[in-house]
Amino acid sequence: MAPLLRTLSRRDAILILLGALSMHFFSAIALFGSHSSIVINTHHQLMQDTVHDREENFHVSPDQDFNDSHPPVESSSSHDVEPNHTPIPLQDSSLHTHSLTLPHTTIVEHVPGWTVFRDLYMSNGTLFIVTSSPLNFPDIRFMTSTGLRAENTPENIALREPTPDNMQLISPEEAEKRWGKEAATRRVWTVEGNTFLFNDPSQFLGHYYHFCAELLFGAWAFWTGAMTDQSNPPPPIHRAIFPHSSGAGWRDHPGFNAYFFRAAFPSITVEVDEDWADRVHASSLEAKYEGRAWHFPLLLLSDRSAAFRGKFCGSENQRTASEAVDGLIARGRLSHGGLWWHNVRNALWRFAGVDESIMDSTSGEFEQQDTVVVTYISRQSGRRHLIEEDHDGLVIALEELVERKNAERSAYEGTERPRPWELNIIQAEKLSKDEQVRIAARTTVLLGVHGNGLSHLILMPRTPISTVIEMFFPGGFAHDYEWTTGALGMQHFAVWNDTYYTKGDTPRVAYPEGFQGEQIPVYGPTVAKIVEDRVGGLI
Repeated sequence: MAPLLRTLSRRDAILILLGALSMHFFSAIALFGSHSSIVINTHHQLMQDTVHDREENFHVSPDQDFNDSHPPVESSSSHDVEPNHTPIPLQDSSLHTHSLTLPHTTIVEHVPGWTVFRDLYMSNGTLFIVTSSPLNFPDIRFMTSTGLRAENTPENIALREPTPDNMQLISPEEAEKRWGKEAATRRVWTVEGNTFLFNDPSQFLGHYYHFCAELLFGAWAFWTGAMTDQSNPPPPIHRAIFPHSSGAGWRDHPGFNAYFFRAAFPSITVEVDEDWADRVHASSLEAKYEGRAWHFPLLLLSDRSAAFRGKFCGSENQRTASEAVDGLIARGRLSHGGLWWHNVRNALWRFAGVDESIMDSTSGEFEQQDTVVVTYISRQSGRRHLIEEDHDGLVIALEELVERKNAERSAYEGTERPRPWELNIIQAEKLSKDEQVRIAARTTVLLGVHGNGLSHLILMPRTPISTVIEMFFPGGFAHDYEWTTGALGMQHFAVWNDTYYTKGDTPRVAYPEGFQGEQIPVYGPTVAKIVEDRVGGLI
């Protein structure tokens, strides 16, 4: 019988080797084709959360040619802008970088100091609007500034006017000259996700009120109004950039800014001045290339100086957030009463461990409380406070009021028994941040000397009788907490010793001698009467 096996010839070995190589080659092709089914694409989910528009939805008009001889129309509103509110998610994170044409810049929404852009570019520190229709954009001075420290002098005001180094409108042809025409060699890199760019100096960032109750308050209002129909939550924020502040510059001394920011936006990435400088240097001109650009698919630009050039902030209340809030309320893009803020406030409540019964009462226009909680934030250990005897008199008047109301409740024999009353007299610096948030979440009436301590009003529940009472040196007044209280649908009272003012009758802004001092007078029984009448529905 012939043997079953024989010695392999050289020809046999070559054929076996070729067969193995062929199987490996075709297996590799099959794997390549199904790669996305077995590998997690970490960019895919990010881009689903990033809101973009299809190119056919861009609002630029093809019949308007770019012409440097026609500057943008000066306007303090976006009625000259055609905002585009149609969010359509894109699945491919590389579309913008490798698309055949560079996406043109469009505006989603704009008011002085607040602008949401689609497809904004930055190169060498300059923000670039790429458009064939420059007349569709508001004047640059209503969008940005130099970001310098603010002083109330004509010289400083002039220095904060934007220059071409801050922002430019360029044609698509100019953009191609700068960064390349062909998609394969274009020097434009997309910064994926949604970005907040805060162009304010650190002068105002390291302050609890200005950072949380003004900047973040206004940013969230504008983002919500610009990006949603109010029936859905706004898209997430992936990144916040502070180009004029160090890491320490946006943090306040007590640490509430960082606490608030991380609790409200736990996944956000923060970039500061040195990070911005990295982007500037990486996109600066070099001998080999004409320059590079960073592309931001969706970006909210906030600028304090630009907001002060608007009607609401500049002429009425000096609150930058009012341009965002009042401006979008006027357009029907934002609801009255601050319901849009509840997502942020509730995030703080959850972070601080607020009682579940309070969390469960947050649905509807108004929230309900089982107890009337009066919270007096004492600043007697600080530099700005009441006359010591007047502080003592105020505490006595409040204690007597609460004791009397609880006695009336105990003696009541009807079916609808009045609610119990509770008084908190606190020094915030002696409490943890969690404790401060938990107290604010239960507070019906918040009172204190004017200033930063009242910033916790943004964490209060909105009930039909929610109230903030702010005690001023007689003759002095500022809109800071008065405007913010009203924006959240609550009632504000300004007290001058034994006289009070409220909505429709607020004093003129003034800072008399003694305004920031340690001898602020107040008549305790007047404040107690305001509290009682307000809770009783008399005022």
